[in-house]
Amino acid sequence: MTRYLEVPEKAATYPTHPSAQFPRARGDAITGDRYYSREFADREWEHMWKRVWHVGGRESQLEEPGDFITHNFRHESVIMIRQEDGSIRAFFNVCQHRGNRLVNVEEGGVAKHLTCPYHNWKWNINGALDEVQDPEDFPQGNPCEKLRMKEVPCETWGGFVFYSFDPNALPLQEYLDPVPQLLANRDLANWKRVVWLTLRVNTNWKFASDNFNESYHIPAVHPQFQPMIDDHYSTTIFEMYPQGHNRMIEKLQPSSRYETSVNVMPLWADVLKEWDLDPAEFEGKAQEARKALQEARRRLGPARGHHHFAKMSDDELTDQFHHTCFPNLTLTGTPEGLHMFRTEPDPEDPNWSTFDYWYMVPEIEGADEVATLYGMRPYEEAEHETALFGEKKAAIAQGDFLSQDLSLAVTQQKGLQSMGFDRAYLAEQETRISRFHEVINDYLEGRR
Repeated sequence: MTRYLEVPEKAATYPTHPSAQFPRARGDAITGDRYYSREFADREWEHMWKRVWHVGGRESQLEEPGDFITHNFRHESVIMIRQEDGSIRAFFNVCQHRGNRLVNVEEGGVAKHLTCPYHNWKWNINGALDEVQDPEDFPQGNPCEKLRMKEVPCETWGGFVFYSFDPNALPLQEYLDPVPQLLANRDLANWKRVVWLTLRVNTNWKFASDNFNESYHIPAVHPQFQPMIDDHYSTTIFEMYPQGHNRMIEKLQPSSRYETSVNVMPLWADVLKEWDLDPAEFEGKAQEARKALQEARRRLGPARGHHHFAKMSDDELTDQFHHTCFPNLTLTGTPEGLHMFRTEPDPEDPNWSTFDYWYMVPEIEGADEVATLYGMRPYEEAEHETALFGEKKAAIAQGDFLSQDLSLAVTQQKGLQSMGFDRAYLAEQETRISRFHEVINDYLEGRR
């Protein structure tokens, strides 16, 4: 039988951000229909998705004027284009003539024009209409003098390109606040995306936001982390912020949930040995190795090419910093890199969604490849991989946490439709899930 330790009341060791909030849940019911109702999905689109900021891609995809990327969301498509002055602008990916999509590829480069494949209308990368066939034949006047591509707000942060369907959207930095400050020690704009994976999954998009807003599931779903990730709520920091974003910080040390937290188990021993620490010195006091590991990485990092360690706080040299950005973006910072998770709703069926996983890493001097969930990868921009989750699952390494999470997402989606499920019954450590759904409700009811 597994024996659990009695743990003390929470004793936070991290300074909280000035805007952090710790509200109790309002009590809004989290019912199953939120995950499978088409009517609810349509309300999300109309009142929430059309008002928030969306990640469209990475700036590294837009090196030269005319380079573009497209991002499809539900029935809409947005094209983001590098301009002659170096800025990036975003437009609806649709021709104003008869509604054909201008671009049907994910990314590419153009000289000065996007040409509609239907009737050869030529649109300047700045949105102007420069050329049409038979301009004299339009009784309402030459279209070139009247039409432009419809533009949407577009801003960048951390190397990410964002856009919004809302012409009156909050400035991006204000919308994301305080996440850019919380991640300021990482030079994300210059980090490379070495894994770029999109999976189609038989689950509602909200699963990932629910899942990454708590660590309560880790003992059951990710038991392999017990030796080195402290998932217990007494040692985990939970913060909430005014715009609906959250932060959760987990210490890199054996889980305080178990009596074995004093033992140096194999996985923890491997991490210590990698940084020239003797695991035997910490037997019986394994959690004390966390501080020793911070000191070792601070001391040895530069000689091993980890120059980015110099900008990080001591805690950032070990711990996992999970930022869940409302509504559907999670940015998890570790000493080695940044994991980005994003779910987006299926255009037609709320029982399906796309799950994006990107892994971005800093340059390690002298290294031409980096460790990832999928083995060693070249230190270069990754090609886009797409698959149905059920097909890709077999190719994911055994014990990979993404496969474990998504497998549960599929079975939960089935259970949420049962007559036996009334509403979620949450622990206090799951308050951020309640808050996430409360913010959705605020959008849907016009309170935001």
